[in-house]
Amino acid sequence: MRLKISLLKEPKHQELVSCVGWTTAEELYSCSDDHQIVKWNLLTSETSQIVKLPDDIYPIDLHWFPKSLGVKKQTQAESFVLTSSDGKFHLISKLGRVEKSVEAHCGAVLAGRWNYEGTALVTVGEDGQIKIWSKTGMLRSTLAQQGTPVYSVAWGPDSEKVLYTAGKQLIIKPLQPNAKILQWKAHDGIILKVDWNSVNDLILSAGEDCKYKVWDSYGRLLYSSQPHEHPITSVAWAPDGELFAIGSFHTLRLCDKTGWSYALEKPNTGSIFNIAWSIDGTQIAGACGNGHVVFAHVVEQRWEWKNFQITLTKRRTMQVRNVLNDAVDLLEFRDRVIKASLNYAHLVVSTSLQCYVFSTKNWNTPLIFDLKEGTVSLILQAERHFLLVDGGGIYVYSYEGRFISSPKFPGMRTDILNAQTVSLSNDTIAIKDKADEKIIFLFEASAGKPLGDGKLLSHKNEILEIALDQKGLTNDRKIAFIDKNRDLYITSVKRFGKEEQIIKLGTMVHTLAWCDTCNILCGLQDTRFTVWYYPNTVYVDRDILPKTLYERDASEFSKNPHIVSFVGNQVTIRRADGSLVHISISPYPAILHEYVSSSKWEDAVRLCRFVKEQTMWACLAAMAVANRDMTTAEIAYAAIGEIDKVQYINSIKDLPSKESKMAHILMFSGNIQEAEIILLQAGLVYQAIQININLYNWERALELAVKYKTHVDTVLAYRQKFLETFGKQETNKRYLQYAEGLQIDWEKIKAKIEMEITKERERSSSSLSSKNMGLKH
Repeated sequence: MRLKISLLKEPKHQELVSCVGWTTAEELYSCSDDHQIVKWNLLTSETSQIVKLPDDIYPIDLHWFPKSLGVKKQTQAESFVLTSSDGKFHLISKLGRVEKSVEAHCGAVLAGRWNYEGTALVTVGEDGQIKIWSKTGMLRSTLAQQGTPVYSVAWGPDSEKVLYTAGKQLIIKPLQPNAKILQWKAHDGIILKVDWNSVNDLILSAGEDCKYKVWDSYGRLLYSSQPHEHPITSVAWAPDGELFAIGSFHTLRLCDKTGWSYALEKPNTGSIFNIAWSIDGTQIAGACGNGHVVFAHVVEQRWEWKNFQITLTKRRTMQVRNVLNDAVDLLEFRDRVIKASLNYAHLVVSTSLQCYVFSTKNWNTPLIFDLKEGTVSLILQAERHFLLVDGGGIYVYSYEGRFISSPKFPGMRTDILNAQTVSLSNDTIAIKDKADEKIIFLFEASAGKPLGDGKLLSHKNEILEIALDQKGLTNDRKIAFIDKNRDLYITSVKRFGKEEQIIKLGTMVHTLAWCDTCNILCGLQDTRFTVWYYPNTVYVDRDILPKTLYERDASEFSKNPHIVSFVGNQVTIRRADGSLVHISISPYPAILHEYVSSSKWEDAVRLCRFVKEQTMWACLAAMAVANRDMTTAEIAYAAIGEIDKVQYINSIKDLPSKESKMAHILMFSGNIQEAEIILLQAGLVYQAIQININLYNWERALELAVKYKTHVDTVLAYRQKFLETFGKQETNKRYLQYAEGLQIDWEKIKAKIEMEITKERERSSSSLSSKNMGLKH
């Protein structure tokens, strides 16, 4: 990825340009110390003077009033705030009329920013004051006051907090009175510029110590650059939070959100005092010290999938290269490319007005449809369909271009969604809510309505990243997520009736990805790269989960690596310095998944015998129990030396009725309640009581015996025997109550038990014979 710079031969302004701002993706306003406001039209390459300001107004900062979210077709911004050196800020219309000038600060007003909703304006000045104003320019409050000038200010993603500079310190102050203020020393020189992105919640700062730094919203340093030759005078996040731009003397740099640099350009600009990204995130404009306005296009983005490599060579041209036969195709587009995604044998490209869908089998005939809204900010793909996110909503389309659904929930903000907070599979869409970060909304992809009975998935901590598995049946769909403590959890998305358990899979997990061909999960844990070959094991037999993992040392990936993709058995990881590392994992677990999904148990056993690996046998054991194939489970458990489990499985085989077998298989996986329900529904009350006695659930055993008026003496007898073994006295009031005047006769009890077992045998044999009779008829 690099920047394609365009700079006019002669500057349009006589003095330094202090600030720039985009109205649409093709139109920009610039303000200069020559008191002019100039409009630039990038389509026609024309410039025109909008207004000449009075000679005593020297503009310092400009910010366009935000477009209201979710409005059909991109309406243009209609007015902007301009701060100036005479202590005022001015509300100016698009045509250049000064609607209002407000005395705001003593000395220059160094920055002014609208919040995301456009309901409030924050200004900061040389007098060290931070003031909040209403939309019409009425003073609401003075948020803070300090002895040093405040050079830069930014709103928090939820418009509830304000970040500002104080010399070498950064301060985050919430708008609520008495809320905790966060303050930390960020640079060794005065901080000149800050920016806070609403999508990734990261903070950028730059200063006179010639460094730029990336922080999280708690003030923890994520990246610090090497010192540059000159102070860094401007920073700006791209709207989607994936990139940022840095401006300095004769320097323009494009960086990834983790800090490493994609491109460094050295245009002849003087210092770049202000950088603005266009709304679609494809180009930047810089306000230059020598009167120029520099424009830079982001080009040469790359997408890779299997044997295809695609590069955006120009704004409207892509080059497709098949590395197997070196065949090259050129794809031409009518408008400039904004976003693209390559996965599942399809390339999806969104331009400013249309969406193109290419199949990797045929690059010549794309499917084209018009977009409903303006700029697409995110494309996600699944095997059967893909999802587009823009300012107005979330839309799911098939690869044939048919609109499928558009999920919605109250208070949904699509402008802050990214690949970590939205996930798509063949049947489900998961979206992490920004208003309450402990909640995940789940939707059916086909209809866009809430999944199951509409219950949300809620967790005890804030959730950072979510990912749906891609294969298997809808009923088995799982979602993995990482929370604020960096713990990895997994749960089922099937939301009917009872709450599904959320089970912890690992700790200190920084990044995760599901395989695209089978349900294998990989993640980077603390110092290890871990692959969960069969994450479902946690629901089947948690004891053998460690045996189903593959782990390797991750120190070679340096600090803060990120998993880019997991295609087939190839995992791609991006290191903190931007380099890509490819890891191959064993192909056998994927083959095992395939065999099991098509119930080829003999082939699965044969494969495990061939590979001779404990992880494979452990996965097979869990898969067999999950699919109720106890013969295979017995072989697999024997192979990993779990003798106690082999014995238990053997005892299950000897049980007389189908319901009993089923109940004991459920108990094997720890689903006691479900096992009990099955037995009670089949009328096997004694067996339900017996499993509670075996598990020492004395209260429940007695409760069932009393409720069904049977085997109360059996429960009391076993309880007495249990207490005698440990030399204890009965203290439970209910047991004392029922034991009064009851003689325990073991002979009688044993006869009763024998009778129950005989009855169960007869029942199952009669049901079998009636089945056979039915078959004969």
